[in-house]
Amino acid sequence: MAQPKFITIKQYITKQIESGEWPENSRVPSENALSSMFNVSRMTARRALQELTEQSILTRTQGLGTFVANIKSQSSLLEIRNIADEIRERGHSYSCHQIKLESTKADSTTAIALGIDENTTVFHSILIHQENSIPIQMEERFINPKFAPDYLAQDYQVITPHEYLCEVAPLTEANHTVEAINPNSQQQAWLALDAPEPCLQVSRRTWSRAGIVSYARLISPGTRYRLGTHLKIQ
Repeated sequence: MAQPKFITIKQYITKQIESGEWPENSRVPSENALSSMFNVSRMTARRALQELTEQSILTRTQGLGTFVANIKSQSSLLEIRNIADEIRERGHSYSCHQIKLESTKADSTTAIALGIDENTTVFHSILIHQENSIPIQMEERFINPKFAPDYLAQDYQVITPHEYLCEVAPLTEANHTVEAINPNSQQQAWLALDAPEPCLQVSRRTWSRAGIVSYARLISPGTRYRLGTHLKIQ
């Protein structure tokens, strides 16, 4: 099935930016120009520009136009999205390197985060999410087996933990904490960092209707990743 036209436009724009054809602060074609180039409605072109603006890839100024912003891989803080989808929407290839997938005992921190007793059996995974074969995020996740009993049986080269958990324990609530950290030597190696650099760490707990499903730490190099969102106040 052919992909939606607005995604095609988004991929075209990001390709122009990443190839250097459109450097930072360059003016991007208008909605009318894009609708003519891709033979689509102005509404479709507007959606592509708006979504790239919400991702902070573009900036739009009333009366002046749309321009290229400073580009890094990025994710919305308030909207929990599948990282594989974000990468593919940019026209890039997604891959995953599995470090750990095991059953273990919850330490005190994990037990508190999941609302269970210490030493309770939990599932534990460490994955490295890659964009065009470059590591952009280390995901360490602890799962309450009660809500995802087949978590360890999944192939995370094919499906992300986010996708699987949305299937078996649909998300109803989430809690985030964001902080800057210095990665330890192991994290630095997993993220293929030549030298230590500040990283963003998002600590996230997610709930389904039945209780707390998972506790995750998402660590991303500051030079490769940023958080962004766009809010409309009604």
